[in-house]
Amino acid sequence: MPGHRPLTVTLLGSRELGSKLAKAGTKSDLTLYHAVQGGLAVTYVEPSLFPERLPPLLAALSLGEQVILAVEKIDRDLAEAVVTADLAGKEEGLLALGSTVGEAEIRPLLKGTALNGYPLVPLDPREIRSRVEQFESHLPEGELAIPVDHVFPVKGVGTVVLGVVRGRAVKAHERFRLYPSERSVEVRSIQVHDEDVPEAVRGERVGLALKGVEAEEVSRGEILAPEGSLRVEDLLPIERYQPCRFFKGRAGEGDRVHVGLGLSVLPGKVQEVDGDRYTVALDKPTAHLPGERAFLVQLSGAGAGPRVAGRGYVP
Repeated sequence: MPGHRPLTVTLLGSRELGSKLAKAGTKSDLTLYHAVQGGLAVTYVEPSLFPERLPPLLAALSLGEQVILAVEKIDRDLAEAVVTADLAGKEEGLLALGSTVGEAEIRPLLKGTALNGYPLVPLDPREIRSRVEQFESHLPEGELAIPVDHVFPVKGVGTVVLGVVRGRAVKAHERFRLYPSERSVEVRSIQVHDEDVPEAVRGERVGLALKGVEAEEVSRGEILAPEGSLRVEDLLPIERYQPCRFFKGRAGEGDRVHVGLGLSVLPGKVQEVDGDRYTVALDKPTAHLPGERAFLVQLSGAGAGPRVAGRGYVP
């Protein structure tokens, strides 16, 4: 909501907590919940189709700056969520324990991960909301970029995309490129939490009505940004690659993989491995934010341990 400090938080481990914290909004393989609390405008993101599908988990972790890990039982699905959140570097969050799980049971699973320092709270919505009010946004300043997480047509309005503003503010009637395509689009109007506004600032979740593109021409993971601000490439360098020590499959030179990059999950083939530098030939070109984390995943690996083979960074 305009005038409130924006924050986006990822919910893991429970498909019921979000509805107890906030009002449900957009529903797909992600469910988004919105709340105004303590001067904050919070969006909670739940990967609704995880663990059945891995891409919603990757997208939810890309959207949220902090993580609330709700633990009602310890199982393989929880372990995969922890491993993936660790590789995503989610060092700020909360560990919300249900009544049937003790701290002594969960802490060994978190030892050595980015989640190990999460403060422990009961799985109680009131307590969690109070702790969330202490979170701070750490989105960097810089050039404007809005990764698209949902798109749909609206009668009388046209194409509407949803996303979180990164970098500088976005203003109505600005023109942008919709990467990785070459389409030029105009922002007809902007909404923040269902209110029309002339501009939206860094961290705010926006709905943008676009002129110059049909809804069926836009996909999750495409990025609205100024012309010339992003590179488009189909040969993706991944540096400082760190393998997941629990991954049981193969993701080496010559192997087919998927790359989780921002809100996209893209098929490709590992073309070259040189120490901790991987080069992946993607099936189609993509664009990404500089320095973004890239995950190598095997989507067919359900039931054989984590599906994330490892992660690195794209320059």
